[in-house]
Amino acid sequence: MKKAVSGLAIAAVVTALAIPTPAMADDELQLVTCEESLGTIAVVDGDTQGWAEFSLGSPRELINTLAVESGCFTPHSAASSAPADFLMNVVAGTTEEVDQSIELAKTAAVEGLVRSGAAASVMSRVPGAGAVLGMFGGLGGRSTRLAAGIKLLSPATGQTIVTGSGEVRRSSLTFTRNSTWGERADQIGYRSSGKGKKLVEAFVIAFNAVVAQDATITSIPKTGAAAATQPQVATVSVATSMLAMPMDDAKVVRGLMEGTTLTPTGKREGLFVEVEDNFGTKGWVSVEALN
Repeated sequence: MKKAVSGLAIAAVVTALAIPTPAMADDELQLVTCEESLGTIAVVDGDTQGWAEFSLGSPRELINTLAVESGCFTPHSAASSAPADFLMNVVAGTTEEVDQSIELAKTAAVEGLVRSGAAASVMSRVPGAGAVLGMFGGLGGRSTRLAAGIKLLSPATGQTIVTGSGEVRRSSLTFTRNSTWGERADQIGYRSSGKGKKLVEAFVIAFNAVVAQDATITSIPKTGAAAATQPQVATVSVATSMLAMPMDDAKVVRGLMEGTTLTPTGKREGLFVEVEDNFGTKGWVSVEALN
């Protein structure tokens, strides 16, 4: 793999903003391979879940299989006490929808709203914003060109590090190669569906595009390394709630005002960290609400 380059922060920002044109499938599609893993990933479904329109399940298992077979990423183990190095956010739909979703991810603040589910309520009050978020409602009609996108995010900041996308008009996959990811696509029902086969091919292209930006990925400090140097005290940057579980709809333990100081316990689940207040009360808070 390529080594990290100088000007790390600049490289990360430039790459996140310069989204490559979606690659088209060809007759010789092959999964990229790596000599060593770029880090651990936790795969999450993104804002545009086109697979649901075709009665297909989440592609998370497929993406994890691509990671393992390529050797480029390591799926995060839920039993591990260490957090995942990256979140791999996957989307699918028409080319236009995937392009819009990835474009929206370039703005970290809006990306945070989308993941929290608050985007619709917040942006509904902004003139013209409805047109931007209209892509989340479905596949938008008659287009037969399907696309898939992958956004690699930092769990600590929510920042989009790199993205990749692929689009397929007519699938060239025969699933005759001896590949684990081909077998996985069959197991989760994508092989038996014409649109499912297109999505498999598009996800492989998108995955390859993400790995092609390995220099930027390796320039970002991994979550584990960042945790070792993080401050012992975190400050609430915007009024929020301490939750009983690391999920948006969990029971509220207590409200947190801006400026409240909290002590991280070191536990992390996705975008949530466990914290303790000055009274000894423990709970979970989104990293997006902390400094």
